[in-house]
Amino acid sequence: MKLIIAIIHERDRQKVGDALLQAGYKFTNIATTGGFLRDGNCTLLIGADDDQVDDVIGVLRESSCTREQYVNQPPIDALGAGGMLMNPVKVTVGGAIIFVVNVERFERV
Repeated sequence: MKLIIAIIHERDRQKVGDALLQAGYKFTNIATTGGFLRDGNCTLLIGADDDQVDDVIGVLRESSCTREQYVNQPPIDALGAGGMLMNPVKVTVGGAIIFVVNVERFERV
């Protein structure tokens, strides 16, 4: 048994959730906040058998996407003393960060 922890962008939450449910996978959704741009994220906890891991990752890959976004300036606390404001910078956001960990014990009560 594996626990798949997937961190996705808030904009992809509905699409990813629908795709997982349609594929027959149950999950727990936790609202989280990203550190880089402080955007809303969603962390999904998905339990899967060992042979289902690649299928779940495939669903995540197909239903979450990266996108480009312009950032006007870094957060004020990231500037430091004497920091200068920058011109808008294009960054890639979205997609999914996926961790797969072994589950020693699982119970549904």
